[in-house]
Amino acid sequence: MSEPARPVPREQKPANQRSLARLAAVQALYQMEIAGTDLADVVAEFELFRLGKEIDGEQYRDADAAWFRDLMSGVVAEQRVIDPMIHSTLMDGWPLRRVDSILRATLRAGVYELIRRADVPARVVITEYVEVARAFFEEDEPRIVNGVLDRIAHELRPAEFAAPTAGKA
Repeated sequence: MSEPARPVPREQKPANQRSLARLAAVQALYQMEIAGTDLADVVAEFELFRLGKEIDGEQYRDADAAWFRDLMSGVVAEQRVIDPMIHSTLMDGWPLRRVDSILRATLRAGVYELIRRADVPARVVITEYVEVARAFFEEDEPRIVNGVLDRIAHELRPAEFAAPTAGKA
């Protein structure tokens, strides 16, 4: 059986190492789902052969390997919490299983960061994963990522979205 085609970003822009780790995590989560690869194998493959390596004549930039591992292990560990949160924000008639695999991986990674990475502001998480979606999609998907993550962020981190109190500088 041949290995499934990996999603390839449309365009790679200069980015910081955490952004690259997010992009790699989405690709790895996609691979896990499509190929049935287990967590340890896909993390090892990406760390040994992808992150910062040359593949088919193209040099991949260095990503934050620790951030990548945290995203991967966290999404897998929290998936039973993450998936219902995503499902509840989708339109009626669109269960999570009907969402494109790479879009599903993007949403899962973004929700994981909103749940467990309070050190990253919610607006930054949303922006980062909208950019990840733009790497793969041109149409509605980045807007879907924005809408789903924004709604979940408002539920999980309402203080970050509260209006400033009058009289405070």
